[in-house]
Amino acid sequence: MASNLAIDDNLINEARRVGNHSTKRAAVTVALQEYVARHKQLAIIALFGTIDFDPSFNVRHSRSLDRIEVDHQ
Repeated sequence: MASNLAIDDNLINEARRVGNHSTKRAAVTVALQEYVARHKQLAIIALFGTIDFDPSFNVRHSRSLDRIEVDHQ
């Protein structure tokens, strides 16, 4: 999908330089990927303290329940 965007030339050139990108497109692609990843991280961080912790939960026991016993005869 082609798009024409008015991006500050100094900013895009600095992004290309610090990111060692050969093209504007590469610099913008990486910048958008990092932007999306950062906002996903912020959404996860926002969940801290909102999920109840059960101190009696035994993760090892829970994992053993997921296993299917196979009789090898």
